[in-house]
Amino acid sequence: MDFPPMIRLKQNFEAPTIKDISGEINAQINNLDLKEKVNAGETVAVACSSRGIANYSTIVRSTVDCLKDAGLQPFLFPAMGSHGASTAEGQKRVLENYGITEESMGAPIQSSLEVVQIGETEDGIPIYIDKIANMADYILPINRVKTHTEFEHSIESGLMKMLAIGLGKQKGATIYHQAVMVYGYPRVILSVSRQIISTRKILFGVGIVENGYGQTADIAVVGLEELEVKEKELLVKSKRLAARLPFEQVDVLIIDEMGKDISGTGFDTKVVGRILMPLVADEPQSPQIKRIVVCDLTENTEGNADGVGIADFVTKRLVEKIDMNALRTNAIAGAEPEHARIPLALRNDREAIDVAIQSVGLIRPDKLKIIRIKNTMALMEVDVSAAYRTELARRDDLEIIRDDWAFKFDGEGNRKPFHFFDS
Repeated sequence: MDFPPMIRLKQNFEAPTIKDISGEINAQINNLDLKEKVNAGETVAVACSSRGIANYSTIVRSTVDCLKDAGLQPFLFPAMGSHGASTAEGQKRVLENYGITEESMGAPIQSSLEVVQIGETEDGIPIYIDKIANMADYILPINRVKTHTEFEHSIESGLMKMLAIGLGKQKGATIYHQAVMVYGYPRVILSVSRQIISTRKILFGVGIVENGYGQTADIAVVGLEELEVKEKELLVKSKRLAARLPFEQVDVLIIDEMGKDISGTGFDTKVVGRILMPLVADEPQSPQIKRIVVCDLTENTEGNADGVGIADFVTKRLVEKIDMNALRTNAIAGAEPEHARIPLALRNDREAIDVAIQSVGLIRPDKLKIIRIKNTMALMEVDVSAAYRTELARRDDLEIIRDDWAFKFDGEGNRKPFHFFDS
């Protein structure tokens, strides 16, 4: 079929940025006067995330260096629930993909799926913690604070969630997600994380906020007593700075790639306006997208296509890259079988997009509202079809980079990788 011409847009977001990452962390940790509160030689288990966080290796290394300067003995461990196919080696490899290695961090990495139960919540939910981390004198979570893909609350995805689901490894993550279906996400995450905080093992936390361009906008080194309150403040800021699609009404959204390094559900459900968790969450009111096409998996997701079921169409090459064991493990632990369903798979990008267009109704090509993005973390530039042209004149936050961007495919019927012009 005839595809409409596209327009490349640059989205102008509010974008505060921290320039000196290490300097900021050093200054904030120094304000804690650690040497007055700890004993030389005590061990600190630094909890590391599975997400693709900007400057994450720098943030972790700077924190490790400060701990060493205080006379402490830090080591790193993956705090990522069932990710990395729920194997110690897989979770360590996830960290390595982000540049977090023993050599680059100057500290050992201890990866294990073993957990110990340290108590239970008021609802009788058992609380599990990584066994090796629990043996340390202190635990220190480092994570990005942002919206959660499946619920809305004053606490969503961040330090508190890492203390609960991340530290719980596969066993804890499985139990907590089952509990969520009865008690809801906020109650489970808060009740578990508050119990862990009450053990006094949390030395402090490092919360990270990113702007709409995926840059480090804020870093907060948070003491134990203020951890929950400060995370609420960081979440408010994160939501204000978050990137979004430029328009609310979309016939076809084309996503070049998805993966666990982008979002827990492969692509951000709040960006695309779909959650597909009917037992625990209502669907967002916006944006309103008729069809979603996902073309490929990221390399760092290592075959884990959790969230693929949210899409309407995918390509054959995406399906061929799926590690079914990793997908199955993640979906079972997260109590989200809907997210592991494989959508209709087409031979290539052209066919997937063509079929998606055919399934939105009898709309003339010049009236089709199509948006193409690289992924839901990279929304600084987007391609939109010419049907949006009349709306552009009313938007001072959108800048046209290139007009009449042709819908071209290579010899195999695929689009070339998304190239950012303004970079």
